[in-house]
Amino acid sequence: MYKSAIAIAAAGALALGVTACGSSSSGAGSASGSTSAGGSNGGSMPTVKLMVGGIDKQIYLPYQLAQSLGFYKKYGVKVELSTETNGGVGAEEAMASGQVDMAGAWYIHTIDFQAKGKDVIDVVQLSGAPGEREMCGNSSGVHSAADFKGKTLGVTDLGSGTDELTQFLAAQKGVKHSDYHTLAVGAGTTAIAAIQRKSAQCVMTTQPTVGALESKKLGYSALDLATTAGATQALGGAWPAAGVLAQSSWVKSHQAATQDVVDALVATMHWINTHSAADIANALPADFVSNATITKAQYIAGLTTDKGQFLPDGIMPAGGPKTVYAMEKQLGVDVAKVSLAGTFTNTYAMKANKLEGTKVTTTPAGATG
Repeated sequence: MYKSAIAIAAAGALALGVTACGSSSSGAGSASGSTSAGGSNGGSMPTVKLMVGGIDKQIYLPYQLAQSLGFYKKYGVKVELSTETNGGVGAEEAMASGQVDMAGAWYIHTIDFQAKGKDVIDVVQLSGAPGEREMCGNSSGVHSAADFKGKTLGVTDLGSGTDELTQFLAAQKGVKHSDYHTLAVGAGTTAIAAIQRKSAQCVMTTQPTVGALESKKLGYSALDLATTAGATQALGGAWPAAGVLAQSSWVKSHQAATQDVVDALVATMHWINTHSAADIANALPADFVSNATITKAQYIAGLTTDKGQFLPDGIMPAGGPKTVYAMEKQLGVDVAKVSLAGTFTNTYAMKANKLEGTKVTTTPAGATG
């Protein structure tokens, strides 16, 4: 079950000192104002509460990997990780309401928030593709979004990023929303069950669920959004997904802590780029890479295939924000008041790369995206 997978992830996280969202203090100010002893310099360090939108999903692995490698502490910040749970509050919503300081979530939410008058910014970009695949049952007959008509399509939740991506893919092929049905199926075993029982012909999902469906011979990848090349072909350009989001007001009042978090994550992205999928799997909690859903070998195989979604330097890629903005506009989101320049910044990631001495290879997005 998806809930079980999350519970396993949460248990593993707790074993590593990760705290649950419910234990966080209310309000960004109180959450970030605390300090703890320790750190590479032996002094006190700020505490930052960061909730991830599914901490055991491969698309979100950098947040926990940074913790496992000791990079947050190395760069002078104590990061308390938590994960959203099935049916619970989303990571980006928890951040926006002040339950946590930062969210490990998709860039698209910054545009959604700005459209609603909420100033949220992406301070470091970790992936240049959604990391998703449209996995379709063997008898579905779906091989492109043009085949969506008359089908039931599984998404993680209604209104989620996977729901929006499904709508966009369909619209690109001239298929109206009224021509198909969407069904919330979560991820993990609930998504697998939807394919197995044929309650959905396809599900949009990530590793390790993708690997589990393939190993069980229940379905195939009809659309690749897991790599930058695949996303570019399907979505019309680089599609920045996983990043770190925070309220702009919090970032302005906690610039040093923000820089520390970005330093740690940029170092992690460089580590990912220079290590194998097996190395990464070995550094993650055991329950993340081997559980009731998938074996460690399958996890590594899936990560080997989809590792290209991760950016090596934490830089928002040129054209990415424009692609997401165009998608939102096509889906009917009122983007009239959205300024792309206010939805992301490369400033912290540039400083982090300078600190690390690493070369920036991603072409940075400018103020217009």
